[in-house]
Amino acid sequence: MSAHKLMLLGEIGVGKSSLARRLVFDKFEFDYKPTIGVDVYRYIVRASPDRPEVSLIIWDTDGNFGDTIFKHIYMKEAAAALIIGDISRGGTLETMQKLGTGFVDMFPGRHVSYLLNKSDLISEAETAPLPPFLSKVGASFFRTSAKTGSLVEAAFVDAADAIQRRAI
Repeated sequence: MSAHKLMLLGEIGVGKSSLARRLVFDKFEFDYKPTIGVDVYRYIVRASPDRPEVSLIIWDTDGNFGDTIFKHIYMKEAAAALIIGDISRGGTLETMQKLGTGFVDMFPGRHVSYLLNKSDLISEAETAPLPPFLSKVGASFFRTSAKTGSLVEAAFVDAADAIQRRAI
């Protein structure tokens, strides 16, 4: 089984840790405890007809780094990144774009997906149009909710699939 490093990037409070904990432990905690530095999780993505079993080593970074994260040792050997924003806080979506651009510039050809997290806070009638950068051809995105678990596993499985395709 192959193991691949997956970065979680985004501003403070967008739900990076909540997404990781929902995926790994299938739990959501209402107590907010900010990540200091980085927390590392391991998640096994079961084999599919198109992909063998994959171990994701998930690096949950704190949001204080901003775009200086790309100069940090944490990024070494990153196979992919999930860029997370809080769908109810527009400013975090602008940061998503900057982080996504930075990741693509530093790691060309590696997978990046955008997670519009906290979708449970927005009703379908209120759903805002997607930020223009997500309309680009090939931009992979998910409207996730760490609270309900909606599309959390799908986003990580999509990343595992993309990582595996790149490795072939």
